Amino acid sequence: MNIRLLTAAEAEVYRELRLEGLQTNPEAFGSSFEEEKDISLESFASRIEGQGTFTFGAFNQGDLLGVATLVQANKVKLKHKASIFAVYVSPQKRGLGIGKQLMVEVINQAKTLVDVEQINLTVVSSNDSAKGLYTSLGFRVFGTERNALKIGQQYFDEDYMVLFF
Repeated sequence: MNIRLLTAAEAEVYRELRLEGLQTNPEAFGSSFEEEKDISLESFASRIEGQGTFTFGAFNQGDLLGVATLVQANKVKLKHKASIFAVYVSPQKRGLGIGKQLMVEVINQAKTLVDVEQINLTVVSSNDSAKGLYTSLGFRVFGTERNALKIGQQYFDEDYMVLFF
């Protein structure tokens, strides 16, 4: 397994995995497949290489199996925080520790950023496996938003988690 930062040249494989995630686990993302399916490859490339954005990919024999994105806040009063978004591992590769490896790389990256003292993330409250992973890495729940996401007529709560350095 090779965990590394993605480049804009890998926008196509990133887009494919992102769209897979939006279809497979729509409750895990604020965006929907319908909103992102027609977004250009150039837009995905700029997401990957945006200022203060670090998207890590887990590769095995050239195949992208999972991703996680770290974004450092850029406002003066918020620069002490970074947030994790869009964590996803293909269902057929779950349970192999890929998510943990991605999260460790993201946390290590955050620790190298000047001013960052904490990492925030949100996770669907019913996603016990993700919450277990985040808790094992030191994240703690500090709040829950009821009905944070709505898909059709179904609501999903989200837990807010933080890791302080």
